[in-house]
Amino acid sequence: MDKSDTSAILAEDLESSDSRRVCCCFKVPESKRPPPCSCPFSVTVEPVMFLSKFSIVLQWPLSTQYLWDRFSEDVGYNGTKGGGCNATVHDPLLKKVETLTAHWNLYINLGGLLVGLIMVTLLGSWSDRAGRRLVLIIPSLGLAVQASVYLIVMYLKLPVFWFLIGKICSGLSGDFIAILAGCFAYMADTSGRGSRTFRVAILEACLGVAGIFASIIGGQWRRAQGYINPFWLLLATNLAAALYAYLFVLETVTPDPKAKLLSTRHHRAIFHLYSSDAPPGRRAKLWLYTICFFLVVSVHLGCSDLYVLYELSSPLCWGPELIGYGSAAKNLASLTSLMGLRAMQCCMKDSWVALVGLISNIVGLIAISFADTTALMFTGYGLCFLFMASTPVLRSKLSKLVDPLEQGALFASVACVEGLCSLVSSVVFNSLYPATLHFMKGFPFIFGAIILLISAAIIG
Repeated sequence: MDKSDTSAILAEDLESSDSRRVCCCFKVPESKRPPPCSCPFSVTVEPVMFLSKFSIVLQWPLSTQYLWDRFSEDVGYNGTKGGGCNATVHDPLLKKVETLTAHWNLYINLGGLLVGLIMVTLLGSWSDRAGRRLVLIIPSLGLAVQASVYLIVMYLKLPVFWFLIGKICSGLSGDFIAILAGCFAYMADTSGRGSRTFRVAILEACLGVAGIFASIIGGQWRRAQGYINPFWLLLATNLAAALYAYLFVLETVTPDPKAKLLSTRHHRAIFHLYSSDAPPGRRAKLWLYTICFFLVVSVHLGCSDLYVLYELSSPLCWGPELIGYGSAAKNLASLTSLMGLRAMQCCMKDSWVALVGLISNIVGLIAISFADTTALMFTGYGLCFLFMASTPVLRSKLSKLVDPLEQGALFASVACVEGLCSLVSSVVFNSLYPATLHFMKGFPFIFGAIILLISAAIIG
């Protein structure tokens, strides 16, 4: 534990045994599998992460814009039709559309997450005995079901209440956070302590690359052909992720046919993880890093929920194309954060890398909160170029604090924390936005910057 993070990253990874290394290949019997892969950058679960995140990023702005259009049609507001912006910020119809959209985003997120939070806790710990691949396949199929429900709503013009039903179907399978838990647990299985921070950063960079492609494609496609065709791509992408996990991802855990999903054993394992203080001091560090992770991810998710609403309305009044470019600029930070993390590890410890990432995020959010022009909004996105450098450091530090046999329970708890982040951020930010429109439209971003200062104090 006294060894610096920098030297641990640069040192040759000697701690992971060859038997834990796996390559990307077709599923074959144990006796016929090729020798374990020794390449530390072999492709394993990255395509699953990429495809799942692609579908999520494509869905978020499109579903928000669809709700906006449906509510605009219901109340008779046409201020953004044709990409124009004829209403002032004080237009009561605009306020009503913004409030309805924010509230229904809240209802949909709450409905899915209340179910998903329970399932993710079970699925993550269950993967220690049943295997990691199931935790990748089941949520991907659940996301495909959600896309199918959304398509039916759009074809038949059903009430937006059915969006909530689709989200609950996805929550019953663990939703996207279960895929995150499975992928990061798999990465902990196949990487050593020395290379883990950078491997986690690569996995998180997949989130950014997927976000860039989805953002650009979604904005242009929505403008050209509407909502239905992009949601068909959502369905195909989630099915492809499930198929890839079934065919190409090798199992790192010997499946136990007697493993039960509905068991209190999984919750007991997580409770023991956070209550045990062996070695001394571990418990305090686990709790502090977990609290810090909760605060950082809550701000990330809460602000992401509001970006589209903030850009759609006055004074920015962006159309689908600019919304797509804005989302791409935000997700580009995953790549710049990866490069920045790798460069900073050469001269500073991981804790300082996390602090620099938090400072980048704070400055960017402050700029966005005052953005009244397109140039200033993109400047805010640019200042956030290192904002994703903090989360891989926190995941890696948490993973290094526990034994190899506790990785599944750890990432189950981390997935549970991410579910709570989604729940809390949806309630707080989607409620705060309409409540503060009358005095400062960008106040939720200032609020997020203050929360990140608390996280920086914890790490410091």
